[in-house]
Amino acid sequence: MSDVLDLFGVRMMDATRPEAVALMDRWIHARDGRARLMFIANAHTLNLACEDAGYRAILNRADVVFGDGTGVRLAARMRGIRLKDNLVGTDLLPLFFCTTARCRHRVFLLGGRPGTAALAAERLGRDFPGLEIAGHHHGYVPPRRADDVIAAINRASPDLLLVAMGNPLQERWLDQYRGALDVPLGVGVGGLFDHWTGELRRAPRWVRRLGVEWMQILLQQPHKWRRYVLGNPRFVYRALRDSAGALASGGRSHA
Repeated sequence: MSDVLDLFGVRMMDATRPEAVALMDRWIHARDGRARLMFIANAHTLNLACEDAGYRAILNRADVVFGDGTGVRLAARMRGIRLKDNLVGTDLLPLFFCTTARCRHRVFLLGGRPGTAALAAERLGRDFPGLEIAGHHHGYVPPRRADDVIAAINRASPDLLLVAMGNPLQERWLDQYRGALDVPLGVGVGGLFDHWTGELRRAPRWVRRLGVEWMQILLQQPHKWRRYVLGNPRFVYRALRDSAGALASGGRSHA
């Protein structure tokens, strides 16, 4: 169905949106007792993975990592790979909800500031009538309260757990507690709840086509300036170095 490629030491799946949706739905229906993890990596995620071997290992322990954004597509193209789709969660999750509406999947939202997950859950229930909201909880979960939150999630019996704590916290949290979670699929979704509540406005389509959606985020969240103003040039340098290394070693683009 798809290929696996290695970018900066992170194994990522090259898939179309329909293929990604089908994979998520298949894992939810597997009901084999496994808690599978799905991460969505953008340039910032890969920058963090380059700087932290432990975090890179967490990404590689996931059942799947999809690529999100212009930076990932650029780095892949430098390796001679034209990715099939941009699997940004802002588009992928709504597509999943629409495509699988007849299944009435149950979703639990974990993350954001107090009140954010509740507002996001309300919006989801309104926009996707086929979706069942199993529960929600804010993302401020100290270790001493993790067992209580996990117990609440398991009692709610969701099909899908969406964790919005940002990189690298959400991936670390899901990796640490996956053995205790009775959930078929957990997904790290970054700032997606802020989009659903309207706190973060999506860039116009023409801005997304140009591949500079990050500028819209920066205008609304200027505290993230280091991620983009410093992180983007650092990512391009790493992509150039990564592609040069692959060329020198004669390695295959796809794993």
